[in-house]
Amino acid sequence: FGGKLLAEIDSIASIAAARHSRKHCVTASIDSVDFLTPIHQADSVCYEAFVCYTGKSSMEVFVKVIAENLLAGERRIAATCFITFVAIKDGKPSSVPQVLPETQEEHWLHKTGLERAENRKKGRLKSKEMAEVLTLSKPWNI
Repeated sequence: FGGKLLAEIDSIASIAAARHSRKHCVTASIDSVDFLTPIHQADSVCYEAFVCYTGKSSMEVFVKVIAENLLAGERRIAATCFITFVAIKDGKPSSVPQVLPETQEEHWLHKTGLERAENRKKGRLKSKEMAEVLTLSKPWNI
């Protein structure tokens, strides 16, 4: 069930953000979720999350969902997600440390982070434009 998976992703990603920043963090956006392969009832599911890119107070967390058929010993990437958090201190956005990538995977995700951050910024502007034309009327009272 995708909704349960999204809740788990948000929870796991928030731990990575808090661990990186050592501050309270709030979810700013779920930027992309790609369901790549099905997760079967008998599969074991493992989540891996780490901060891959930072702004001044924001952190992009990458989450990898791995499904494993324990009887066959086969592992596969079931889903990936980029989710953005903002570190908060005294009710306001607070600065976060930069990312120091170590693995090849971390280096690639960090290197491509600026492009994703710029795309998020553009998308946020489009969302704000759209919100200006959305109605608050109740469809059930029409």
